[in-house]
Parts: sequence; structure tokens; C-alpha cells
Amino acid sequence: MTGRVTLVGGGPGREELLTVAAVRALGAADVVLYDRLAPHGRLAELAPDAELVDVGKQPGHHAMPQGEIEALLVAHALAGRHVVRLKGGDPYVFGRGGEEVLACHRAGVPVEVVPGVTSAVAVPGAAGIPLTHRGVSRLFTVVSGHAPLTDDELRHLAGLGGTVVVLMGVNTLPMLAAGLARHGMRASTPVAIVERGFRCDQRTTVADLGGIVTAAGLAGVESPAVIVVGDVVRLAHDGHADAVQLMERAAGFAGAAA
Repeated sequence: MTGRVTLVGGGPGREELLTVAAVRALGAADVVLYDRLAPHGRLAELAPDAELVDVGKQPGHHAMPQGEIEALLVAHALAGRHVVRLKGGDPYVFGRGGEEVLACHRAGVPVEVVPGVTSAVAVPGAAGIPLTHRGVSRLFTVVSGHAPLTDDELRHLAGLGGTVVVLMGVNTLPMLAAGLARHGMRASTPVAIVERGFRCDQRTTVADLGGIVTAAGLAGVESPAVIVVGDVVRLAHDGHADAVQLMERAAGFAGAAA
């Protein structure tokens, strides 16, 4: 008898941000395939009867290639098991959830998607940055920085206005900043990089577009991080200093480095 697959969005990493539906699916799982950025610290309690399989990816290293993950999902389901695929964020926001759903459909496996809190919205919020704000920004665009954006994409982003949110963009930050400036985004546009959102060591680095690469280098910024570009960054408050002061400090660092 064929089992089923549930793709579960685990949110930005904090267990408390799992939805009720996500907790319910984990509690009924026979097998859980989980990612590195998914909340997996207490999986043995949340999924007490399940086999737990780490299929997490790190930049430049995949514990299990995507094709093998899809084959494993299907194989377990065809063996009659309830398989939960636990992902960070939301399965359909750069989570390759669509590919896994298609793999299940091709194999005739029933599949359900449980949405999750996406880090594109939640992590900036954790740093006090609203993606929209009346009179400041009435739209936001979420892009993947996994690979450098094309000139056409950069031109479009620079001319669109509003807020730009970049996921997986630490390694391509120099190309992003240079490209946006090249296509007309003003150098004084504020930029924030929020590392390790919702963890105890969460950190925000703020500078303007012209100085963010230098500021990120001096701060030793690393993945996972969410990059926010736009005037909404000025509204942020880190609990100690206004974002404008942080920007001035970062600009001073950049000037000293130059």
C-alpha cells in the first residue's frame, strides 16, 4: 500500500515558529528527511516513532544530491511509509519543494505541502526591519543570490524600487552591490545583512550600498544570512543604537580600510 509524503516548512530555524500543522505531521511521521537549516534539535521528541535522516546541504557540499533525496522520498512512500520532508523556511521559497512535489506526482505518490514561515520576511523582522512601510516602501522583491544575477536582472531590480531581499547571497554580495550601483541605485541606499536569524548569536551588519562589501569583510559576515537593500533598513533598531548610527560607523570602517 502506497504511503504519502508531506513537505513541511520548518520556518527560519526556531522551533517555536513551527506551525501546528507542521508539528502534527512530524508526530505522525514514519521517516523524516531534514535539512541543515530546519529546526531539528528536538526531532526525536517531535517525531518519536520516525527514522531521522540528515540530508542537509551546506554551501559547496551536499550530504545527498537533490536527485537522491527525491528518489528516497519516493522509495519510502512506495514502501507504505509516511515521509516528512522537513525544510527550513517555506518549501516553495528557494526550497526546491516544487521539484520534490513533481517527483512524487510522477511516481503516483500522494503529497501535501505544509507552508512555513519564510526567512525572507521573518529574519529581517527579527532584526527590526519591516519590508514594507507606509511612505517608504510599498513593495518587496525576493531573489536568490546563490549565483550572480544577470545584467538584465540587476537593471530590473535597480529600477523597481521598494525593498530587495536576497537569500543565499553572501558569496555573491560584491557582484550584487556593484551591479545595482552600475544600473543606477544610489550609493547611499542602506543595506543590512542579518546573520543567523533567530539564534542567540544573531547579528546585523549595516552600511550603505557603496560600503557594504567592505563592512561585511571587516565584520567577517558568513552564511546563513539574509541581505536587505532599501530605505526600510533605516527603520531598524538593534536594541542598542539607531540604524543610522550603525551605518555611519560602518561607513567610517569602510573609509579607514580604503
